[in-house]
Amino acid sequence: MELHDLKPNKGAHKGRKRVGRGTAAGQGKTCGRGMKGQNARSGGGVPLYHQGGNLPFYRKLPFKRGEGFTVINRVRYAEVNLEQLAGFDANTEITPKLLLDAGIIDDLATPVKILGRGEIGIALKIKTHQVSKGAQEKIEDAGGSVEIIEA
Repeated sequence: MELHDLKPNKGAHKGRKRVGRGTAAGQGKTCGRGMKGQNARSGGGVPLYHQGGNLPFYRKLPFKRGEGFTVINRVRYAEVNLEQLAGFDANTEITPKLLLDAGIIDDLATPVKILGRGEIGIALKIKTHQVSKGAQEKIEDAGGSVEIIEA
């Protein structure tokens, strides 16, 4: 047996349907598209979600639920970790203005949140909009204090 002797099994390949080749072929005249109408036309048809004039299913669903929902009044914080505050002197009062001047944050309009990554060995007086529990514990263990300010 050689390569040119190989053939697929009987019925393994089905020929494509040749439409519009006479009535004897079973797909003549209208070529399986029926008589007239949107679906009989070239380029015709409706999208999968079309419901023939009924209110489409996706419009009946409650407004913007699930993964794709964007919270329009979400507050985004400028996040500052404790390791970024380690370079300040002891008993320094850390405010958003001081962080802006030091280049740690970019904008005073964005509220600041202190996060607990890193260690801090000096006492700092921190005035911020929010602070994580872990960060607050580390700051107070080092002898510092945290004051929450309004946005």
